[in-house]
Amino acid sequence: MAEMITLTSKFDGAEFGALHKAADGARKGGVIIIQEIFGIDQYIKADVARWASLGFEALAPSMFDRIEKGFTAEHSPEDMPRAFGAMQNTPMDQAVADIDACIEFLAPRGPVFILGYCYGGSMSFIAATQLKGLSAASCYYGSLLPGKAADVPLCPTIAHFGRLDTYIPMDTVEAFRAARPDVPTYDYEAGHGFNNEGGQAYSAEAAELARTRTLELFAANGAA
Repeated sequence: MAEMITLTSKFDGAEFGALHKAADGARKGGVIIIQEIFGIDQYIKADVARWASLGFEALAPSMFDRIEKGFTAEHSPEDMPRAFGAMQNTPMDQAVADIDACIEFLAPRGPVFILGYCYGGSMSFIAATQLKGLSAASCYYGSLLPGKAADVPLCPTIAHFGRLDTYIPMDTVEAFRAARPDVPTYDYEAGHGFNNEGGQAYSAEAAELARTRTLELFAANGAA
């Protein structure tokens, strides 16, 4: 059963929550799951359970806890400004340091992997370029990746984008792919948020293929 645990940030010594679930069966490694801007909502909770069912000790940090403990927002026009506000008021260095605390928590028990969606896709890439201790990273539709193309990941990293994504133009994805040939960059016949079962852009086919590629990446980099 998943439970909220408390971790301490290396940024400011503040405590923040993280949803934690032990691996079901034999443990293949630890995976950090970075949320969208909506917090640890029902979809991230479901993803934590899914990765645990695949044999990973799963950990999803609540990235906006300093703004509101246990922050969540609805996927609705009314709640979007609140969600974007939480993201904009969370310093990048703070977010990276919180992820570093997650690495420190999982590392004693084996390899640590990271993945994330939207905001989390960007943060997982940034973490991969700044933090030691990650064995691999899988970044889903992170809008900051094209602007971070000059940054070199410290671990094997892949990226996923939707060809129908109205938030991340494909020409910027192609520019990222050209600038970072060391980062396999996949695109799918899907829109933004295609992994989220509750979203209008959800694509079971794209989500399954991206997850398969992520599992292959993790297996090639230490997942037992």
